[in-house]
Amino acid sequence: MKKNPFIWDYYSDQPHVIRDKKYKKSMRKKHVFDYIKLFFTSIVVLPISIILMKLFKSNTELEYGIGVNFDKGEEQYKLIEELGIKYLIVRMPLWEIEKIDEYVDFSKKFIEQDKDINILLNIIQDRKHIENKKELEKNVNLIFEKFSSFVEEYQIGTTINRAKWGFFSISEYLSFYKIVQNIRNEFFPNLKLIGPSVIDFEYYYTARALFNFEDIKYDKHSSLLYVDRRGSPYNTQYKFFDTKNKIDLLYSLTKMSWKVSNEIYITEVNWPISNTSPYAPTSEHECVSEEDYKKFMLEYHKIVKDTKKIKRVYWHQLIAPGYGLVDNREGKLRKMPAFEAYKEMING
Repeated sequence: MKKNPFIWDYYSDQPHVIRDKKYKKSMRKKHVFDYIKLFFTSIVVLPISIILMKLFKSNTELEYGIGVNFDKGEEQYKLIEELGIKYLIVRMPLWEIEKIDEYVDFSKKFIEQDKDINILLNIIQDRKHIENKKELEKNVNLIFEKFSSFVEEYQIGTTINRAKWGFFSISEYLSFYKIVQNIRNEFFPNLKLIGPSVIDFEYYYTARALFNFEDIKYDKHSSLLYVDRRGSPYNTQYKFFDTKNKIDLLYSLTKMSWKVSNEIYITEVNWPISNTSPYAPTSEHECVSEEDYKKFMLEYHKIVKDTKKIKRVYWHQLIAPGYGLVDNREGKLRKMPAFEAYKEMING
């Protein structure tokens, strides 16, 4: 029996890197035509969007959100109540569809605790559901049936430009999204679908997802906009693109595209914390101290808020020893310095 190349890391809440290089190479070869599309889309779209990015203005007020996870326990209810935050993102992995009622109960309790809470449900892909259209249709229908009475917004997929998360091309993602969109259009027309959820400053993938001839439309744009895992959000990439300029360019792309509104959610961002291996999602080289984590978190939100171009930022996440606001190792909770700083920021 062939070994599954997709393995989940329960410490860092993400998949392991695919170690089967032969499989990875064969899948990329299979999708080589889409990489050609990606290249040509990028060389046309990105230069224009860079030229125009300082011309587009907005006056959006920033909303604060945070990630909560089913497997992090009921302690989250009290912590969310203490923070007073109103926007939550919850992951619903398709490979755990048999636990859907538990995910529903977990999510619903936040709203029972505070009726002003708004939940964004992230439907997370796996290879089985990418390849099996019937399975995807069946289980997305089930998710919408179970959640639609109290959840209106759904992020379709996540981290679509990393093979370890299941997609080997943007075409695969667009096909995946279209199936979900068709179900929404036919049976759940009031629900909002959010995508494409590209991680990091890899806007060539964003351009390909926003400029194509597929019959799709994102109700809102989602981005996992990490900036500099080794330092300040004021640092630059390619000598020019700091956090502000990256947001300006992202906003420019959404303004130019006919596939999406220019309402943007950053649905995942954090810094990895030193001396927390194996819980840190990166190597120790990228990790920062708890004090720097707090400082960079506050700076990041200030920069984003001042651009007036982002509707909502979801910090990733509430409880996670390697990158969150609360450490839950050894069976007890420890609020890190960033927890109090985050509470003061969102209520300030």
